[in-house]
Amino acid sequence: MKRVRKALLRGLLGLAVLGAVLALADPARVAAQLGRAQPLWLAAGLAAGIASNLVSALRWRALARWLGADVSVRDACRWYFQAIGLNALLPGAVVGGDVYRAVVLRRAGQDTAASGWSVVLDRTSGLWMLCAIGGLGAAACAAALAPWLRLPAGVFAALMLAGTALWLLLPWGLPLLLHSGRWNKGWLAPLRAAALRPDFGRQWVWQAVASAAVQLLSAAALAGGGLALGVQLSAGAWAWAIAPVFLMAALPVSVGGWGTREAAAVAALAPFGVAAPAAVGVGVIYGVYGLAQGALGALAFGLPRGAQR
Repeated sequence: MKRVRKALLRGLLGLAVLGAVLALADPARVAAQLGRAQPLWLAAGLAAGIASNLVSALRWRALARWLGADVSVRDACRWYFQAIGLNALLPGAVVGGDVYRAVVLRRAGQDTAASGWSVVLDRTSGLWMLCAIGGLGAAACAAALAPWLRLPAGVFAALMLAGTALWLLLPWGLPLLLHSGRWNKGWLAPLRAAALRPDFGRQWVWQAVASAAVQLLSAAALAGGGLALGVQLSAGAWAWAIAPVFLMAALPVSVGGWGTREAAAVAALAPFGVAAPAAVGVGVIYGVYGLAQGALGALAFGLPRGAQR
């Protein structure tokens, strides 16, 4: 009962945020923007979103296999797209889908630790690269973003580049951090064993490349939604925008990121002169992409097993 109350609370909070954002942006103007959306750009954005999640599924599969969990390409794609559908419909943003992936992998007879850590590390690597690409995008758009922080553009760009470089180096310190034997206990033991493997560097490079492809395709999907509404920005601007938009959408305070994603879109695109109705429209379109992919995943790969329960 307590969980039901929490879920209901999250859903109401997300709806309240979405309602507030729509009210500030003027619902009529948002609807008018969406009504003028260009179908070809909408389709291009959806195609980029699907490609992004296909790469995500293959990235997760590679990581799971590296950790010792045997999963086929079909199962990885099926479970990943089912998780997208759960993320779009359940309270808790990405949490529900991530838990689902770990559970189905475990129920398929795979090791519990490998199942859980494959999802945790997969999500972590995605967020790691998301922030890195967002930092690079911010540096490229220093002239537009720096005034908002009252900093010279050169100083802002230098800070973003330095911070991004340090951020990209962060995972390479994991083996050093876990080298001590005190980490070889409990739930951290599998992570320590993986980090100390000789092929850790090769696997992490693969994760980095795959995660970069995922985020760039996601940025293309967001840009496709923007272009459908006539929002034309540089590649750097869209690279910057994905960081706040996707991070806010991932917060477990709404259903499927509705409300928080649109609020972040308004804030992220405002420095580039994008009006609130158009920015809200971009966020809504990206949310619809998630719903569409969850539906396509169910049709193409089947509903979650045990869905009747």
